[in-house]
This record gives sequence, structure tokens and C-alpha cells, in this order.
Amino acid sequence: MSYSVGQVAGFAGVTVRTLHHYDDIGLLAPSERSHAGHRRYGDADLDRLQQILFYRELGFPLDQVAALLDDPDADPRAHLRRQHELLTARIEKLRKMAEAVEQAMEARSMGINLTPEERFEVFGDHDPDQYKEEVEQRWGDTDAYRQSQQRAASYTKEDWQRIQREADEINQRFVALLDEGVPADSEAAMDAAEEHRRWMSRNHYDCGYEMHTGIGEMYVSDERFTRNIDAARPGLAAYQRDAFLANAVRHTS
Repeated sequence: MSYSVGQVAGFAGVTVRTLHHYDDIGLLAPSERSHAGHRRYGDADLDRLQQILFYRELGFPLDQVAALLDDPDADPRAHLRRQHELLTARIEKLRKMAEAVEQAMEARSMGINLTPEERFEVFGDHDPDQYKEEVEQRWGDTDAYRQSQQRAASYTKEDWQRIQREADEINQRFVALLDEGVPADSEAAMDAAEEHRRWMSRNHYDCGYEMHTGIGEMYVSDERFTRNIDAARPGLAAYQRDAFLANAVRHTS
């Protein structure tokens, strides 16, 4: 049984033009011709085409493919063994490449994408990933966590410097208000709280009023947060919590 060039092209997933080219260079000459002179391919031709496509997939140039297939000392089983070895080696190489890409994707998706030098320049001796494992356990399945990680992975050193600068400015507003004895439920303190909430939403995750009051509660319920915040001014963590709550009431009541 023989097949037309169009049928073979369909079987093999190549173009008719490719088969014509293989014929022109003597790589795959059809064993038959129709009465009208059209190419007709038999089973042996299809076997040879399969061998050609194997080697082409492995990156062999056509002249080397021809040399391999026309080697008088090679039998079909030798070709299959060679192809199996080459394919196995390629699969292993691709597997390692895929692992490397996956590791890069995971590293980028899991947070801050900075070199050690850049991290120190932005955060100083503070490690932003100090509690990463705990954070993942507590909030890893939340939309806010996923949004925060996606954003963090895209930020440059300049982005982080801007974010830190804005955070310091808001923090200094709270310190100044506390030093002046301004109540936490005053307009000025609530405005500072609103700016903090918007800062969170712009840079980390969508932070609604309920979530923002929860953050304030965590500032005083977790001594690690309290200690870090109160380092700028004793009582600052509780002051911010109260301001966050007052601001939420102002906007939701």
C-alpha cells in the first residue's frame, strides 16, 4: 500500500514542502510514482521518515541524519538503541532544566526578589523574612497573603526603598501626634491611620477596615510587634491600634 505526499504530510505532522525538500536532497525519495508522476510513499519510506524526524527532533542537521541512516553497518535496531539513548539523555536534561525553572519561579513567587546586598541596603539589619515560615502557616491560604507575595516578587530595590520611606513618614506622623498628646481618636490620628491603611493597600494587599483593625490588635497582642513598634516611641503600638479602630468606626458607622 502506498500513500500520497499529502497523506504522509498529515501522518507525520510535516508540510508537503518539507517532503519535497527531503526528496530533492536525496534524504527521503519516495519508492513509487503514480502514472501521473506524483510521489507515492510505501511503508519502508514511512519508517525512514520516522527515523529522520527522530533525529531532527534531537537537533541533528540533515546531512548528519543522512549519514546515520545510510550507514551500511547500522541496522534498524541499532538506530532504535541510539535514539533511545539520545532521547533518554535529552529527557534528563529537560527535567533538570524544568527543575531549575520551577525553583526560580518558586523563589520569585515567595517574596522579596533582591540580592543580599540590596536587602541590606533597603532593610538594614532587619530581616523581612524572619517570620516567613510562621506567616505562611498562619495566612498562607489567604488571598491577602497570595496578593502580598505576588506584589513583593515584582518589586525592585527602588520600589522597596520607596515603600520603606513612606512607612517611615507615616510612622513619624504617629510619633509626633503621640508626643503632642493628640488623642488616638482625633481627626489627625485617624487621618494618619487612613494613610497607613491606604499604604498597605497600595503596596502589600487590599486592606479593608476590618483587616486594618485586626492588624492594630496584632500590634499589641504579639509582643514582637509591640517591641519593634515601641522602639520608635513607647506606647506607639497601642496608640496606632486605637487610631486604626477609631478610623474604621469613622468610615463604617
